[in-house]
Amino acid sequence: MEVSIKHSAKLLEQANHIVLTTHIHPDGDAMGSLLALYAYLLAQGKCVKMLLDDEVPRSFKFLVDWDKIEGPQDMVHEVDLLVILDASDLERIGKVKEVVKAPMLNIDHHVSNLKFADYWYIDSQAAATGELIYQLLIEVDAVITGNMAAALFTAIATDCGFFRYANTSAQTLKIASELVTLGAKPHMISESLDTKPRAVIEILPKVLETLEVIDCGANGQIAMLTLSQDILANFKDETEGFINYPRNIEGVEIAIMFKETGERSIRVSLRSKSVDVSALALAFGGGGHARAAGCTITEPLSKAKALIIDAAKRQMAKTAGVNHAQRDN
Repeated sequence: MEVSIKHSAKLLEQANHIVLTTHIHPDGDAMGSLLALYAYLLAQGKCVKMLLDDEVPRSFKFLVDWDKIEGPQDMVHEVDLLVILDASDLERIGKVKEVVKAPMLNIDHHVSNLKFADYWYIDSQAAATGELIYQLLIEVDAVITGNMAAALFTAIATDCGFFRYANTSAQTLKIASELVTLGAKPHMISESLDTKPRAVIEILPKVLETLEVIDCGANGQIAMLTLSQDILANFKDETEGFINYPRNIEGVEIAIMFKETGERSIRVSLRSKSVDVSALALAFGGGGHARAAGCTITEPLSKAKALIIDAAKRQMAKTAGVNHAQRDN
């Protein structure tokens, strides 16, 4: 059932025992939205728990209450409401879907959302789910603390590349400005996010040596990085930022990073400048944004690369065809 922000707020008001969750491999939007909503519900006297079927990334541990996030155990939670944030399909929340028995409210902004929940509020025009959580808090006249503002600013800023990506709107900038007024400190947030462990910098040269560029003629170029198990041996830190290197190469339309997490498990990250990579990811059971998406392929690395490259070429050709048709009209 599709609901409004007002109806979503009503569902939260009526529930006393609530579980909050978000997608595996959580990004800034997932973490910031989760922690901001948790702080609000806790202040309302709700019995609220945060479950995540993954580790909290090191780069987001500057956000208050990250250590209150628990992993899903075998115990079944029978609660009033399961709130799923920033996830476009049920599989994205992993084991949480198995251990929580409750009606589901999904608040999300992905264009690829499958509308899987009992109640859903989806706004694909929003730059981040953090924008929707902010609107919800305004709807209920919530007191937004400095810590909540920092979490929401992190959510929004990371999902629009600190206001550099095409999904940055006037509304995005307006909300960000209001969050700064409420106590978010952009310089502290960006410094926390940009600080990397020495191991990340040391492995970067090995990663860049795997760079491949495929020229697709007038449609642009595809640039790829490959993180094999050999490269990742004894390296457990975050690697997501590596994809920005091929993305920033002049002439590159689609950037791809292949991360070998097992012999037949390849995590694929996709970025683009004008091609809808969410459609590409969706074809392989993934999803995301038009300019940033991902999926996991259960094939050997060489087969996964061939499948994705072929699909990326088709998607680029499709986009070029649409653009040509629009110009002709």
